[in-house]
Amino acid sequence: MIIDCHGHYTTAPKALQAYRDAQIAALESAGKGAPARTKGTVAISDDQIRESLEGAQLKLQRERGTDVTVFSPRASAMAHHIGDYTTSLHWTEQCNDLIHRVCSLYPANFVGVCQLPQSPGVSPTSCIGELERCVNELGFVGCNLNPDPSGGHWTAPPLTDRYWYPFYEKMIELDVPAMVHVSSSCNPSFHATGAHYINADTTAFMQFLTADLFKDLPSLRFIIPHGGGAVPYHWGRYRGLAQDMKRPPLDELIGNNIFFDTCVYHQAGIDLLLKIVPLDNILFGSEMVGAVRSIDPETGHYFDDTKRYLDAAAWLTAEDRRKLFETNARRVYPRINKAAPAATPLA
Repeated sequence: MIIDCHGHYTTAPKALQAYRDAQIAALESAGKGAPARTKGTVAISDDQIRESLEGAQLKLQRERGTDVTVFSPRASAMAHHIGDYTTSLHWTEQCNDLIHRVCSLYPANFVGVCQLPQSPGVSPTSCIGELERCVNELGFVGCNLNPDPSGGHWTAPPLTDRYWYPFYEKMIELDVPAMVHVSSSCNPSFHATGAHYINADTTAFMQFLTADLFKDLPSLRFIIPHGGGAVPYHWGRYRGLAQDMKRPPLDELIGNNIFFDTCVYHQAGIDLLLKIVPLDNILFGSEMVGAVRSIDPETGHYFDDTKRYLDAAAWLTAEDRRKLFETNARRVYPRINKAAPAATPLA
């Protein structure tokens, strides 16, 4: 079985964005006699959901030979910097409910991961209720955690600060990981997917390197997406920094706590990732129908067809491939074992 750990519902029916647009418009009219905010509804039929997927994610799953996608709301649309906590909660619940409907319609193809109702300056403990609802009631297997709800201004404490610990403790209790994933950038200095995303991946790793978070919470698990940002390319720099700061060696640091996906869109980048980061800490991911949707003129294939890059890494053994495509994901997202049972017994 091939499990893609990184997928977003980027093709959701237009009614979802219409709801968001109306929500933002209501915020802008607040104080001008606008009615009290209510959650409201999003009118999307099952057929509209099917139509949004059949020509996109499902089509690409079939063409590329993948089986299950760990699926979450569109990351760039989380936009936690818009409005306040109530705004974020209503938007988050609508997005997560839609993911649940996708997973219910296509249980063999999608497993849910939730967005969180984060808001700048609001404690992450406010997200515990939605995490519990999504895991316990909707059957989700993880969450996306935004280290910068301010949208590019980085006003939140580092991920290693005790500010986050109550939420982490709930993750451990529920046995779910978090993908560290920022959203859109409202800072014009940072292009969202080309700079802000990669900056955040790199920043998260450096935060983890400098603190004892995993000594305090040894069962905590994070996925750093997009191949770890700049980390594999500058592995020597981080090894040196760790050594100079009297921190543990990097292999020991990442241990069973930090994982990277394969959302890297060229062969040389994937080759570097596979040779630098321990294979036990890499999960197959494609982010398909994501940040880069075009065909690479140098190869004639889509940039985000990352399975092709792994297939072309001839030095990988059969066991290596099994780890990358399936068993690592099952270790990091243990609840997936119920949602997507293995075709063969796992060692």
